[in-house]
This record gives sequence, structure tokens and C-alpha cells, in this order.
Amino acid sequence: MSDTISYSVPGVSCEHCRTAITQEVSGARGVEGVEVDLDAKIVTVHGTELDDAELRAAIDEAGYEAA
Repeated sequence: MSDTISYSVPGVSCEHCRTAITQEVSGARGVEGVEVDLDAKIVTVHGTELDDAELRAAIDEAGYEAA
């Protein structure tokens, strides 16, 4: 069964943001896909057995804060 978790990330605004977040979050356990909507400032993560704390830490590691 696949899970989906979305985060509001107010600081995302450009292609560099998308790349940084995608690289960091893709390395988290269970992640199968990452979408970064720059207009809505939403990061959506798809996968199995996703860990909220681990995903928030990956977003933080990329230099952004999940609201």
C-alpha cells in the first residue's frame, strides 16, 4: 500500500529549491517519488511506510522548513 504525505514549505521558490529538496527527500526510507509544486509551495512525497520525522528532517537538511 502506497502512502502520500504533503508538506507546506513556504521557502521554496525556484528550480534549485526543487532539486535540493528532491535529492534529500528521495534518500529517506520508503520514498518512491517526490513532487515539489513551486507555485503552491507544497512538497508531496509518495512511498511506503513513510516516516514523518525522517521526511521533515530531510526537508530541513535541504535548507527548508516544513510548516
